[in-house]
Amino acid sequence: MDGAHSAGLQLQPLPPTSSSMSLSSSDGSFSYKENLIGALLAIFGHLVVSIALNLQKYCHIRLAGTKDPRAYFKTKTWWLGLLLLLLGELGVFASYAFAPLCLIVPLGAVSVIASAIIGIIFIKEKWKPKDFVRRYVLSFVGCGLAIVGTYLLVTFAPNSHEKMTGENIARHLVSWPFLLYMLVAIVLFCLLLYFYKEKNANSIVVILLLVALLGSMTVVTVKAVSGMLVLSIQGNLQLDYPIFYVMFVCMVASAIYQATFLSQASQIYDSSLIASVGYILSTTAAITAGAIFYLDFLGEEALHICMFALGCLIAFLGVFLITRNRKKAIPFEPYISMDAMPGIFTHSTRNTAGLLSPVLTFRPHNTSHACFPGHSGSWGTVSHYSARKLLNTFVGR
Repeated sequence: MDGAHSAGLQLQPLPPTSSSMSLSSSDGSFSYKENLIGALLAIFGHLVVSIALNLQKYCHIRLAGTKDPRAYFKTKTWWLGLLLLLLGELGVFASYAFAPLCLIVPLGAVSVIASAIIGIIFIKEKWKPKDFVRRYVLSFVGCGLAIVGTYLLVTFAPNSHEKMTGENIARHLVSWPFLLYMLVAIVLFCLLLYFYKEKNANSIVVILLLVALLGSMTVVTVKAVSGMLVLSIQGNLQLDYPIFYVMFVCMVASAIYQATFLSQASQIYDSSLIASVGYILSTTAAITAGAIFYLDFLGEEALHICMFALGCLIAFLGVFLITRNRKKAIPFEPYISMDAMPGIFTHSTRNTAGLLSPVLTFRPHNTSHACFPGHSGSWGTVSHYSARKLLNTFVGR
């Protein structure tokens, strides 16, 4: 009887000791401190990048508005902007080593907020109060929403503190969830690239989806490279692992192709539209890739995940409102008159859609003029690019 009673007492689990409780609490506080360091580095980096880009823009505008013969790279302001740009990018790069991807990537909204505030503060025109409020009310609301969304992101982000060692990265790289994600991403990328190149599908969603898929690969590799570099600096050398150089090559290649597609999108669409749509698509793709590759949300409570998703949606809405209210940039193009091109005359015909379209024909030199019949005046002037296209069409005939 006493033996059975003593055996039952032995089977009872022992309460956690103070040392184990302190160990778990220290791990939690350590991961929270790492998240805080990563978030502060990312916010600092995006703020500095915004200041740097505005400094360089101010340098170009000032040189264009004066008779200063110097090139932009010979001014101190431009070089100060370049140094600040490198410092900001270094801060953002280092932030990936401390905090999970799903926390760092959405903090790109800080750059949009900072650019909007800097643009309002350094505005040159004098506005009446009612005109100022009417023009910038959406920017103020967007900044407020983006700040609230950023606060929710930082507060409810997962406390992931896995060390970026070569073994961990190689294990994540060959895991079946990431391999399945890569298969889906490659198939989707090839389909989008086929429609973009072969079917001339120049929709902004198609182009920026290509950018987002490449960007998701970029941030995954950036976190791996950054984490391994930080561990190597701390004394745990990781540069002798081949996976480091594989990730580095993938990071550089994906970043280059990402910049290429962004450059093509900027030639077709307005920069504010690219900023808002690109931020939403790229952030969504990067969070998805980070959650699959690094298992950021593994073990997180459902409430925290829902609040994090709500913060993302609020930040998306804020960025959309900020960029929606920006003035569309009017690019400067040299203009030439059609009178300078003798022997070219255009008349209009209606195409299958019922719209007027110009057609090139010959005309004597002294009566060269480009006009639409039935419309007073003429084309007046056309851009150099349009004139060159017309000439190529004419010579091709």
